Amino acid sequence: MHKSLTMMAFDYGARRVGVAVGNSMTRVGQALKTIAAPSSDALFKEIESILKEWQPDQLVVGRPIHPDGAPHEMTAKAVRFGNQLHGRFHLPVHWVDERYSSVVLEGNADMHDNLDAHSAATILDQFFAEQNIKTAN
Repeated sequence: MHKSLTMMAFDYGARRVGVAVGNSMTRVGQALKTIAAPSSDALFKEIESILKEWQPDQLVVGRPIHPDGAPHEMTAKAVRFGNQLHGRFHLPVHWVDERYSSVVLEGNADMHDNLDAHSAATILDQFFAEQNIKTAN
């Protein structure tokens, strides 16, 4: 029997960062909150507080790319953000192709207020689905 791992996912954006949590047993992401911090320092302070509360074992960060797979301006920023998470908090960071995570949710009016957190939950769900594929092969 494997130990259940708590996973925290981030949907990085220039103005807001969505946060979701889930675990390796239920394999379902749950939207937690959207952080709109005025500075990088404030952002990481808030993330540190969330990490202390939830004590995740691993982190997942969405890696935005163009539909054809090519990187764009936000790709490098999201990768930098994920690398900073790893460097500051010393937790493993996994990357998920988030080409369609926000698009899937945009039509849902109920989620609009917390869209970034729901995008993070979608990223986490996608991570769990990819893990299922890897373990099935």
